[in-house]
Amino acid sequence: MGVDLPRLYAITDRKRYPDFLQRLEKALQKGLKMVQLREKEASGLEYYRLGEKVRELTKEYGAILLVNERVDVALAVEADGVHLPERGLPPAVVKKIEAKLLVGYSAHSLESALWAQEEGADFVTLSPIFKTQSHPEAEPIGLQVLKEASQRLSIPVYALGGVTWDRLRLCYKNGAYGVAGIGLFFDHVDGNWGTDG
Repeated sequence: MGVDLPRLYAITDRKRYPDFLQRLEKALQKGLKMVQLREKEASGLEYYRLGEKVRELTKEYGAILLVNERVDVALAVEADGVHLPERGLPPAVVKKIEAKLLVGYSAHSLESALWAQEEGADFVTLSPIFKTQSHPEAEPIGLQVLKEASQRLSIPVYALGGVTWDRLRLCYKNGAYGVAGIGLFFDHVDGNWGTDG
């Protein structure tokens, strides 16, 4: 793809943060450069309208916008890419639909991450690394899997799931290209990133 991807990457959740647009703008003002619009409950029209608002904000601050799973919405709002769940379309299919789209893939094991790379994904999120509030039922896969995936993949691997500012260094130490999160960013829009626990 040849795109230099940012190291920090925020994922939206308007159920948890009904004021997420205001929080997102604050995060963008603080230098956030990549956002994934992930609103699974939204209807097509709702998703499109939200996408337009988020696209406007990300354009204003020069940030990359990814839309979760919905290739149609991503194309409609002129997003930079899509992020695919494990049960979504294969990355190669999305590249056939629109070769210019940046394609991220949500992997939950080393095998899944390797498959995504073979399929042409531009990056993967690997999760959950730690216990996470958004999926309390999910068993963490841990830092060892992160380390192995980061060594074996040639595309960026983002650590996701239970990552806090004080665990950031641990993720980088174990090979993560970057970190992705929800609360990591949206809980801390008024604090100092990197110093909030």
